[in-house]
Amino acid sequence: MTDGEFGGAFREVTGDPFDDALALVNDVAPARLRSGAADGPYGARDSGPSGAGGHGGTGGGDGPHHPAGPGPGKARPHAGRPATSWPTARDVAARAVPEPPEPGTAALGDALGRTLAAALTALTDLPSFDTSAMDGWAVSGPGPWRVVRPAEDDGEPGPSAGILAGHATTEALPDGHAIPIATGARIPPGATAVLRSEHGEVLDLPDGRARLYAPRPVPPGQDIRPRGQECRRGDHLLPAGAVVTPAVLGLAAAAGYDELAVYPRPAVEVLVLGDELLRQGLPEDGRIRDALGPMLAPWLRELGAEAAAPRHLADDADTLYEALAGSTADLVVTTGGTASGPVDHVHPTLRRLGAELLVDGVAVRPGHPMLLARLAPRRHLVGLPGNPLAAVSGLLTLAEPLLRALAARRPAAPYRAPLAAAVHGHPHDTRLVPVAYRDDERHGLVATPLHFQGPAMLRGIAAADAMAVIPPGGAEYGAEVELLELPWPASWSAGWTAPGAPYDAADPAGGPA
Repeated sequence: MTDGEFGGAFREVTGDPFDDALALVNDVAPARLRSGAADGPYGARDSGPSGAGGHGGTGGGDGPHHPAGPGPGKARPHAGRPATSWPTARDVAARAVPEPPEPGTAALGDALGRTLAAALTALTDLPSFDTSAMDGWAVSGPGPWRVVRPAEDDGEPGPSAGILAGHATTEALPDGHAIPIATGARIPPGATAVLRSEHGEVLDLPDGRARLYAPRPVPPGQDIRPRGQECRRGDHLLPAGAVVTPAVLGLAAAAGYDELAVYPRPAVEVLVLGDELLRQGLPEDGRIRDALGPMLAPWLRELGAEAAAPRHLADDADTLYEALAGSTADLVVTTGGTASGPVDHVHPTLRRLGAELLVDGVAVRPGHPMLLARLAPRRHLVGLPGNPLAAVSGLLTLAEPLLRALAARRPAAPYRAPLAAAVHGHPHDTRLVPVAYRDDERHGLVATPLHFQGPAMLRGIAAADAMAVIPPGGAEYGAEVELLELPWPASWSAGWTAPGAPYDAADPAGGPA
């Protein structure tokens, strides 16, 4: 699919939810799609179902979504149309970039988090020579063994260093002889095994020589890592598309690489909108602390992006227009301003820029008023709601699959687990609920819904391992649900109990929103 295929007239129902959703959001679908009739892909439902609200003025809530009226350009919100279903919205985001970016090369020190553009093959045998797996003695044949004093030994009393890592001897070890050797050192020619230092005993003889004894026979090859044990030169180590982790960097270095063929990190710019936001100190005079600025950039970096510190913009239409028009980032992420309040300038600015809306409102709670727009070929904008948990929902729904495509990352394998408690559902929309992993006697590893899950709350997500995808209508105890794992080790919250009362399905927000 090319960029041009996202626009143009939509003349019939294709049956592809991706194409149907794009046609619907740009107001070129047949009447039965625009009306949200039961035989359409979304079924009969309200165009803007209400839910738990957030703080006003920045598009952060999850109340009814009433986009601004039509205007010039492609970004034309339409009153009365249903929001995009949550699965379709993620599919649209994942397919918004038709092909991966051009690959390049990066030094090992700059490749972390990028995606391999070519398979990793060994440039050398690993290990590249027979090495000692232990400190001890390289021995030849059955014991006892006469201990050889290395040629470089100065003859002083005390233990001999023998063969050290990084040093090699070309002299063959005669049968019935032993020489001290360090872990990682090259095995001398003629050696048949390594006797660990704790398993051998050296006795000095009256003639000044020394003899090494072992309590049991030493089998050939003991504690020797043979050349090519891990891989041979040319062996396939990792496929293209693998993410470069610290362990991958170590493997690449061991296999002989100084640089890797990788895809570039997507450049992301974060614009935090709102006159009411404070960047330090305690909330006062009706203003609140900015919770999204400190959270978004590190989160985006964990998703493989190159994200600078966020820019804070006042609620001014011209300021937002200049910021978007001047941005060269692959992805711009905005916070707030995606609804239709008096200072919600995202929709009008997108129309002014001639942007193309790909997703405008998603049937998900929290985060209903999120959006995805194409600013230019291969340049996109994700508009997040202003409420913190609603913004996290937007990150997982739209930003994560889009960034995965921009970074040429493979989608994670679907993961499901049973719920440790029933979860109340929205009548029509998907719900995303923070959960933590726990052990259950009946179901094994389960996803425990966490308290404090209102759209403006962060206590739940701060203790979470994942977000559970709750279908419309809810899910019962023990029901297996899809999980969106968070981009940091799940064990961070293992064994930790979120503060507050236990989760109550009758009060799913965990207190006042």
